[in-house]
Amino acid sequence: MTQSFEEVFAWKKAHAFVLLVYKITKGFPDDERFGLTSQFRRAAVSIEANIAEGYRKIGKPDKLRFFNISEGSLSECKDYIILSRDLGYINTQQYSELWDASEEASKFLLSYCNGIINNAGITD
Repeated sequence: MTQSFEEVFAWKKAHAFVLLVYKITKGFPDDERFGLTSQFRRAAVSIEANIAEGYRKIGKPDKLRFFNISEGSLSECKDYIILSRDLGYINTQQYSELWDASEEASKFLLSYCNGIINNAGITD
């Protein structure tokens, strides 16, 4: 059992994704600073923040609610990845990096949720 949310693989993958989002969005146009750049970063941060917050919640429903919010934020980020590509803000390599990192985070988050649903030592 983990002692901190920082030990959870889903959080680690989400955190890596956030760092990548920040790195790549530094190159976005200045006029997107309060638009797409801000929205993209906030949605990405929401993924890991909700994993961290849900980690300490007691009971499956409460935990899963926060992890579901994380999944929603991940989907929002996937939309921003596509939009960034279509607007020409990122190249093919950056698109692939972001997409793959989002898929990796999603895979681990889903696995974490399934562990909770299948009662990995957590009660209702």
